[in-house]
Amino acid sequence: MGARSAARRRQARALKAMDESDFLCRSEEIAEGDARGYSTLSAPRTKVIVARRGGDLFAYWDACPHYGGTPMAWRTNAYLNAARDRIVCASHGAEFEIETGRCVLGAALGEALRPASIIINERGEVQLAPTPGEE
Repeated sequence: MGARSAARRRQARALKAMDESDFLCRSEEIAEGDARGYSTLSAPRTKVIVARRGGDLFAYWDACPHYGGTPMAWRTNAYLNAARDRIVCASHGAEFEIETGRCVLGAALGEALRPASIIINERGEVQLAPTPGEE
C-alpha cells in the first residue's frame, strides 16, 4: 500500500507541475477579436499567441515563418491588424489568417504560422496540449 500511495502522490505532483507549466490563460481572458501572447515554463523562450475569432480560440507559436522566427508583435500583445481580423508580423507587415495561420498578404505568402496545440480544461484554463510521448 505504501508504495502505491507514494506513486500516486508523485503522479499528482507531476500533473500539477504540468498544469502550471503549460497554463496559458483563462478562456474568458481572450475577448472576441483579441489576441494575446503567453509564455510557459515548458516553452520559456517563445510565446504562444492565443486569438479568439468566431467564438473559437486559435493558438500559434509567436515566430514569423518568413523573418527567421522573429516575434510577431511590435509591443506587448499587439498581434492584430487594425481590422482585428488577421495576425500581423510587425517586422515586415505579413498578415496571417487567424483561423488557419496561413499568410494571405505580404512577404510570407505561401508560408504559415506554426500551430500550438491547446486544450481548455474543465476549469476554463487554456493550456498547451501535451505532445505525443510527453506524459
